[in-house]
Amino acid sequence: MVEIFFEDIDEVPGVNPEFLFAWYSNVCEAEGKSLGDISLIFCSDEHLLEMNREYLQHDFFTDIITFDYTEEDLVSGDLFISVDRVRDNADEFDVLFQDELHRVCVHGLLHLCGYKDKSDEDEKLMRQKENDMLMLRKFHVEHLKA
Repeated sequence: MVEIFFEDIDEVPGVNPEFLFAWYSNVCEAEGKSLGDISLIFCSDEHLLEMNREYLQHDFFTDIITFDYTEEDLVSGDLFISVDRVRDNADEFDVLFQDELHRVCVHGLLHLCGYKDKSDEDEKLMRQKENDMLMLRKFHVEHLKA
């Protein structure tokens, strides 16, 4: 199950819970795992900065903080996503907001699947997996339209 929440913001354009559930299910299946309970909590930079300070002792903005509750191959967790940071990143990288939002959403899910991004090698693999899963998203969207 994928649930959507908003913390200190009203909405996020283009967030579709049914699509995210189907896409996340496909990502988990591609990774040999099953989708458990995922909460996507969309919030502001300020809210995520406070969480980053409180839970990770980091004093900087970030686009996502992932809390992993995965047990064995049942992928579960909470993904806190700063909509402000996603919007800024989309502008910086000259991509559509929706595309950057989906990149961040799948980045968090990949963390729950066990991927890391602290070392250069891990980050390279994470980027490749993000790109693979974004292609899976495009494939899924095209089949939904058919």
